[in-house]
Amino acid sequence: MITKDLYERKELRQLVRDFTRNEIVPHLSEWERQGEVPRELHQKAAKTDLLGIGFEHGDLIDSVVMTEEIIQSGGSSGLMAALFTLGIAIPHIWQTGNQDLIERFAKPAIRGEKIGSLAVTEPGAGSDVAAIRTTAVKDGDHYVVNGEKTFITSGYRADFVTTAVRTGQPGYKGISLLVIEDGFTKKKLDKMGWHCSDTAELHFDNVRVPAKNLVGEENQGFALIMQQFQVERVTMAVEAYATAQRALDLTVEWTRNRETFGKALIKNQVVSHKLAEMAQKIDLARTYTREVAARINRGEDCVTEVCFAKNAAVQACSEVVDAAVQLHGGMGYMRESEVERHYRDARILGIGGGASEVMTELAARRLGFA
Repeated sequence: MITKDLYERKELRQLVRDFTRNEIVPHLSEWERQGEVPRELHQKAAKTDLLGIGFEHGDLIDSVVMTEEIIQSGGSSGLMAALFTLGIAIPHIWQTGNQDLIERFAKPAIRGEKIGSLAVTEPGAGSDVAAIRTTAVKDGDHYVVNGEKTFITSGYRADFVTTAVRTGQPGYKGISLLVIEDGFTKKKLDKMGWHCSDTAELHFDNVRVPAKNLVGEENQGFALIMQQFQVERVTMAVEAYATAQRALDLTVEWTRNRETFGKALIKNQVVSHKLAEMAQKIDLARTYTREVAARINRGEDCVTEVCFAKNAAVQACSEVVDAAVQLHGGMGYMRESEVERHYRDARILGIGGGASEVMTELAARRLGFA
């Protein structure tokens, strides 16, 4: 069982809360309009040791606490995607222990000096990682890379891209990971939400990459990707229930201050009951996801439970942000309203890191149902 004090990292929560309110909230609307966060934000986050959590210090529980606190203090899941892309760009490097790659890529990312991204998804291969077609052919002490990637978070600003490539036979056994720094073209993409997080399409045309940039062993990349997917998916579950909690908090405040027919909106039973239902959905998702995160932190195999956590949290978030917009009335539909941003941002959570349908299929297979 999880004990409550596992998540009572009071000093960490206060640090993150102060950082969010001082360095993020006053500028987030402008970053949304600009379509990206400034590099200076990475450097400021590094100085407070936030970028090193889960790598040089702290663990997954600390990452959960940080994610909860940033979003619930006025940040957003889009901000998390933009600022903490290193969370999916460097874990494979860190895990394999290649000191050269760690010194050249992982540590500079932790110091806020370099921005990394992870490139797996292709136009013809989204959640089906084993079907990727981008090739990397060995040529002396280099690989020659050809192909394209799409929907790459932070891909436009990235100084390096940890890229899934095919170095061997068809299927999952022929996939490797290469860190690619330059020589490819980028196209910035427009999205429904996550406006402050740049997303790109990458094109590789005979790009020469030093063989020393191989992460782990050749043709062993699929396992590395799958292992890290578990952390990414549970993190997205945290983003989902934290977003829902923020939307609920904003809605409670709005309904207490908004008067209709001579009384506060919250005094209507239909409203107070809806708020209670929203709180229930959030608490169930949060409690289960935290338990799964603790199990991952202990090194347990809980792929099925990760699928459940992500899907449950995403569903709770979807229902809560929808209700939040509804209870805000016309203001909930306005761009100036924070719940409007959360409504748009929440939609990607059931797609990114593995679509909800893929999570259900994976859980069914693990349970022997398919």
